[in-house]
Amino acid sequence: MFVDTAKVIVQAGKGGDGVVSFRHEIYVDKGGPDGGDGGRGGDVVLVGDERLNTLLHFRYKTELKAENGANGAKAKRRGRSGEPLKVFVPVGTVVRRNGAVIADITANGEEQVIARGGDGGFGNAHFKSSVRQTPRIAELGEAGETFEAELELKLLADVGLVGFPNAGKSTFLSVVSNARPEVANYAFTTLTPNLGVADIDNTSLLIADIPGLIEGASEGKGLGDAFLRHVERTGVLLHLIDAYADDVAERYQTIRKELAQYSSELAARPEVVALTKTEGFDDELLAMQKESLREVVPAEVPIFAISSQSRRGIDDVLRRLAAEVTAYRRRQDESEKDEAADDAATVITLSDSKQADHWDVTKDPEEPDVFIISGEKIEKFARRTNFEGHENVNRLRDIMKKMGITHELLRQGASGESIIQIGEARFTLLEQ
Repeated sequence: MFVDTAKVIVQAGKGGDGVVSFRHEIYVDKGGPDGGDGGRGGDVVLVGDERLNTLLHFRYKTELKAENGANGAKAKRRGRSGEPLKVFVPVGTVVRRNGAVIADITANGEEQVIARGGDGGFGNAHFKSSVRQTPRIAELGEAGETFEAELELKLLADVGLVGFPNAGKSTFLSVVSNARPEVANYAFTTLTPNLGVADIDNTSLLIADIPGLIEGASEGKGLGDAFLRHVERTGVLLHLIDAYADDVAERYQTIRKELAQYSSELAARPEVVALTKTEGFDDELLAMQKESLREVVPAEVPIFAISSQSRRGIDDVLRRLAAEVTAYRRRQDESEKDEAADDAATVITLSDSKQADHWDVTKDPEEPDVFIISGEKIEKFARRTNFEGHENVNRLRDIMKKMGITHELLRQGASGESIIQIGEARFTLLEQ
């Protein structure tokens, strides 16, 4: 069964908690704090696997959860980090989070982290200082990233076969490669995309046979809407047209219209056109069909006549496809180099650290004596604070003071008994 979309819950591992511990050994006076830090939570990692061509396994595994980090221990022992969860996906898998692309697997063996594990919390050994000799402070481990991921498979191929149903696409693929798609004399024989590798001279071409398109495919008619995405990432299009059709020019224009309506980028791909099933075809009639096509096919696009049954013209088509693919790859490489140069020239005016340090204080409109603090850095400190220990909360109050938050709270009329809310945590401005 072919599945090219899936939704899964992704959950990276939680960081381990730091611990409060003091060294207790015979004959050792005033051992001091020795609580270790928690281990880091495991990441969720996607790995490209060229042997896979479907997202079917995500129908049965809808949650991807990495291992949590272990808590710290006495004697300053750090907790073990959680094992990353490596998930194998087909090459061509795109991952979205809230509609934004966060990963695009384009090569076999390529690894991309889609969810990062949480940092481990510090143990009390970390907080020892000249003014704090016996700290009873330890941080909680931070939660790993958790979200719903949308996976979409867009097959990566050098050549995409397009055309009406029963145009001979599957037969062509079976002749030029070791692929064995279902072949029959009726429309929509191919219900799922098929891949095959064709060798010509010193070039190998990965070819994708896409289910037949009909008028309205870009709007969901027939099977085309579900599979146009797979043509989207092919380098060159091979447009196959049944030579026995009465309306070859109209068929060509219909498919071109559907491609353009789906994606203007797709319509601009290099193209090769071939009339199929020409075995035993009258030369004069074949010339008329070619002439009819030439009236609507751009002058720079070649038109071939082929027979998959007798292999007539097959090698000529493959050689032209190889040349087009080579030229397309060269243009892609040059484009990527230009993009990399543009990225290198980009000037960032506000550093990540400054963005993280930014915070805001607002009053809760429904509770006048509740002040809400938001900001990446202070919220992270709050998440790592264990509010069951008063020393931990006092440390958070110290951090607020150093960041200038306390000063702003007092300026806005907060008192020592005012409630401070950071994320889900609530506490008073001063210890009561």
